[in-house]
Amino acid sequence: MLLLLLQTLFSEDFENDALLKRGWYDGDRFKIVGGALEYHWKAGGTTPDSSSGIRRLFEPSETVYLRFKIKLSKGWGWSGRTYHPHLAHFMTTENGRWHGPAASHLTTYCEPQEGKLRLALQDIQNKDAPSGLTQGPLKGGYNATMFDSAEPVFKEDTWQVVEAYYALNAVGKADGVVRGWVDGVQVVDRTDVVLRSPDFPKMKFNQFLLTPYFGPGLLPKEQTLWIDDLSVGVRRP
Repeated sequence: MLLLLLQTLFSEDFENDALLKRGWYDGDRFKIVGGALEYHWKAGGTTPDSSSGIRRLFEPSETVYLRFKIKLSKGWGWSGRTYHPHLAHFMTTENGRWHGPAASHLTTYCEPQEGKLRLALQDIQNKDAPSGLTQGPLKGGYNATMFDSAEPVFKEDTWQVVEAYYALNAVGKADGVVRGWVDGVQVVDRTDVVLRSPDFPKMKFNQFLLTPYFGPGLLPKEQTLWIDDLSVGVRRP
């Protein structure tokens, strides 16, 4: 039990909507349904109308592990593109507590994409840094390295457990780690990833964001997802 506590940076069970009193910030409305946080989109929307996105700072670490339960509403529809919806992110000490996730020195992504689990990285803000970008060239103003499960893993109208683990590479080496699991089955496993460049040798993860979002015109219809039993730690227990 002591080891598990030492590994955990924070946890959230969403039993009530007093999230701002428990270390979360940058959100103003939260709908709790059956002990879970609800995110509902109206037709044609981008951000959910029932609950807002939210952030949480934690003790800086070179490794982070995320675990949460997710349920997609019956008849859930995808964007029909190779991108979106966004869902959960980690950011680092190289950006401030209010910095947006879309253009940073490093943002990780954990999201369901066309039924698959996607773990991704971007570092758009490094375009003018001496060592340059780590996640590929800019394409239309964005860049990304993406790691998807080989097959679709998400189901509608049922609770599933998602896990993700990220470990920063040693500076100058391609030995970073990106791993993902759905319902206990490992579906992403990479140990050759560059997450940080020599320009940021002291970079550590220190911020988690839960920000469900469909880009303009990508939401197929009115729909809902629920999040529960979320925890962040330094390694997989």
